[in-house]
Amino acid sequence: MQYRNFTKDKLKVSVLGFGCMRFPIENNDSGSIDENKATEMLHYAIDNGVNYIDTAYPYHQGNSEAFVGRALSNGYREKVYLATKLPVWLCNSYEDFEKYLDEQLQRLNTDYIDFYLLHSLNEKSWKNIVDLKIFDFVEEAKRKGKIKYIGFSFHDELPIFKNIVDSYDWDFCQIQLNYMDRQYQAGIPGFRYAIDKGISVIVMEPIKGGKLAFPSKEVQDIWDRGKTQRTAVQWALEWIYNFPDVSLVLSGMSTLTQVKENVETSDRAIANSFTEEDLKLVDEVTALYDKNIKVGCTSCEYCLPCPEGVAIPNIFDMYNNAHVYGTVEDSRERYRALIKAGKDSTKCVECGICEGLCPQHLQIIRDLKEAHNFLTK
Repeated sequence: MQYRNFTKDKLKVSVLGFGCMRFPIENNDSGSIDENKATEMLHYAIDNGVNYIDTAYPYHQGNSEAFVGRALSNGYREKVYLATKLPVWLCNSYEDFEKYLDEQLQRLNTDYIDFYLLHSLNEKSWKNIVDLKIFDFVEEAKRKGKIKYIGFSFHDELPIFKNIVDSYDWDFCQIQLNYMDRQYQAGIPGFRYAIDKGISVIVMEPIKGGKLAFPSKEVQDIWDRGKTQRTAVQWALEWIYNFPDVSLVLSGMSTLTQVKENVETSDRAIANSFTEEDLKLVDEVTALYDKNIKVGCTSCEYCLPCPEGVAIPNIFDMYNNAHVYGTVEDSRERYRALIKAGKDSTKCVECGICEGLCPQHLQIIRDLKEAHNFLTK
């Protein structure tokens, strides 16, 4: 296992962190963790050098934290840094901050949390918790010894990310980054911005929720040209590891096999190890994926709210994912849920308001029809 510096205190963290949101489950119920398998996975990772465990209040329908607390008994808690996240969207008062933190400490069966994150910040939730004096709470929680380091995870646009970074003396932040999301949300520009401010960076979704793990033949043919043979997952992980300023990468693993493979990959997680040829292959794969995008929607949401409630960016995301990553059945299942919710393409009355607002000048009315035809086949 490779280790890198984390926070200004230069703590040594494993380059692979264990994300606790995709444990194996029972009866196809995400709230029912298969505890025997999940414990075996977690213990194997820790026994083989993983020392950063990441969970959150809502994971596995609220059951992840309590399971992690049980799994880290018998001496395992002392072997790891433990991270969890404040569910900011549930906080309507200053008192709520401490209420949820205390509940999490109890769930996790621990006296303190090493790394506490404000979860999934966006413009709306950020404004709300600032108004509720989140920084006073953070300082109070640190003084009481309930948390040691403070950070945030992020899901919004780059300008908002920069505003959050500039608002407090953060220890670290957590962003989504992979070779397909270089300019998405914070992206590489946000990553560089945080590093320049002295804030450590954790990367989540390195395999884009698993989408980069199952390449088409065209993509695999490109990977096979590499002098160093890697699986698609290894290409994705090692592309992130190649950045020397990435402290660690979180992976939400669902099987023991995935844990073993990722631990093995992390043994050779050396920064700046990609050759120019390696980087060109990654760019070639990225371009191939981009070529298969059907609608050039950037999810900026300028088209929202639609007067008829059509979930325009979501529909285009499903349509694109099916063609780019081959997630046809998943996209169609998600679209059926939109139909039930009355937010599908058939609700469009062709008023054209969205097309007048779209900065990409998309033919949204036409594209919604094409997406609907494909997603309902």
